[in-house]
Amino acid sequence: MLFLESLKGQFTTLSKSQQKIAKYLLDQPQQFAIKSAGEIGKAVGVSETTVIRFCYSLQFNGFSDLQKTIRESLLLPQSSLDQYYSNKLELVSQPHFFSNVMEQDCINIRRTAEQLDEGDFQEAVNRLIQAKQIFITGLRSSYAAAHWLSFTMGVMRENVFLYKPDTDDLLLTLDRMNEQTVFLAISFHRYLKETVKMAELAKMRGATVIGITDSSVAPISRHADVILAISQPEKSTLDAMPSLFSLLNALVANVSIQNKEQFEKRKQQYETLNVDHLFCD
Repeated sequence: MLFLESLKGQFTTLSKSQQKIAKYLLDQPQQFAIKSAGEIGKAVGVSETTVIRFCYSLQFNGFSDLQKTIRESLLLPQSSLDQYYSNKLELVSQPHFFSNVMEQDCINIRRTAEQLDEGDFQEAVNRLIQAKQIFITGLRSSYAAAHWLSFTMGVMRENVFLYKPDTDDLLLTLDRMNEQTVFLAISFHRYLKETVKMAELAKMRGATVIGITDSSVAPISRHADVILAISQPEKSTLDAMPSLFSLLNALVANVSIQNKEQFEKRKQQYETLNVDHLFCD
């Protein structure tokens, strides 16, 4: 928030009483946005009049004017990194920090499982089983998930390809797509135009497009035949990762179980290979 950054610069020019109010505002802007001037004064140990004078000293027309500015600032979208850090700050004062973070992940996974449309999930599984070839993409923060999915799905079946923007030619990749192709795109806030454009072009080539994202109305949905949306209370892509990997694992598990013949064929291929020189045990 620009206003709070400005307040930090003015902090030393304030009186001792006003510094108490300023510290409260800097530490707890959400509380300042909803409490009355009297409640804030009581919380920091000053009078309501001092709180109002504090507002005037910052060139506001009164308490309601300052509070309006704080509320508007809080409504401005934060970056994913800001939200990730803010969420963890709420847990740092509690015991067992690591287990609390993991419990948050469990809650998000359960929420995703409860809210995911089972029909859409099964449709995605069916399309993946029927596809002659599968292209997977995910850029920036989604790349690790796309890489994991392409590797794991590739263990289960043939003709699974990861689009790597640093080495793969986009036009040649698109040229390989047709009506028997599934193009699976992982796209989270902030949504990259390149991923959305690839989905559009893949659709034009006749491919089935599966979008995995954080909202049913995300930009990728305009070009997707199937959307699998991960429910997130915040727009932090980092916090969405545990739910995303759990969903991808469920996809791979369903594809392997429901396409047993192809899985058995793939397993036999692995068993015939002599890979003793590759592994320690």
